[in-house]
Amino acid sequence: NEGNEYFREKDYGRAVAAYTEGLRKRCEEPELEAVLYTNRGAAHFYLGNYRSALNDAIQAKKLKPTHLKAIIRGALCHMELKNFSEAIAWCEEGLRIDSKEKKLVETRAKADKLKLEGTCLETRTDFSTRWQGRAVMGTDLLCERNIKLVLEPSNEEEEISDGLAELSLDGFHSDNVTGAKVHLDADGNLNWPVLFLYPEHEQTDFIAAFHENSRFIDHLMVMFAELPPWDLERKYLPSNLELYFEDEERAEMYKLNPEHTLLQVLQHPRYFVKAGTPTILAFVKRSPFSKKYFSGKKVHRL
Repeated sequence: NEGNEYFREKDYGRAVAAYTEGLRKRCEEPELEAVLYTNRGAAHFYLGNYRSALNDAIQAKKLKPTHLKAIIRGALCHMELKNFSEAIAWCEEGLRIDSKEKKLVETRAKADKLKLEGTCLETRTDFSTRWQGRAVMGTDLLCERNIKLVLEPSNEEEEISDGLAELSLDGFHSDNVTGAKVHLDADGNLNWPVLFLYPEHEQTDFIAAFHENSRFIDHLMVMFAELPPWDLERKYLPSNLELYFEDEERAEMYKLNPEHTLLQVLQHPRYFVKAGTPTILAFVKRSPFSKKYFSGKKVHRL
């Protein structure tokens, strides 16, 4: 109930934490646990944590195979991750339960179209006009924020999807491996795909839509509400982590304050956004691995 209240207030981070506490009780009622997983997945989804949302949908479906809300959420997650074949499979599974479920019918049709075309392309003339306009808009927005890009020219044309207004920057590809892009929301704020690297375990986390005014600590609290399966020593707690970014040109490291927002970090004079995806490295405080990793490196504090 607490999670539902936070969800209604659009406080999705606290909603995730509340649903997680419910799951930790292990009530052994599959129906209730399926609801908790589904609701937490919905909160993750609105935070842009599509992989976490998908994992929760999978767990909910295992507990209750006919749970349509979980199936719909899983299909939508696959759409956001550009896994169109998987999205179609989830839609078909749900439509076998309810052949008239509107959301599944619409999602299936959209997935079919995108899978067939490779992406939602517009006519070349309209594409060219909109692309040029967005390039100017995108450059202006980043200049206003003092955000610096590493430009990587490409011979391929930028593609425009039917989502929110996306930034197509001249000579700059904002696509990452999942297809997520930096985009402008209805309030005029940028939401970035952000990659977290855990060098000690060679693992990663990906946030598809990290709001520029969100703090790192808020995302850490959500990401590590449950310890990851690869953390066998149970060290990856939000309070036990240190975040850094690397200045590759100077071979120097910068330690972040978790209370800082993404925008504050991106505005640092030595932060350069590469491939449209800000990257952050996470280490366990005072661990033998981090001591070895930083040996001989110059480290600055923000």
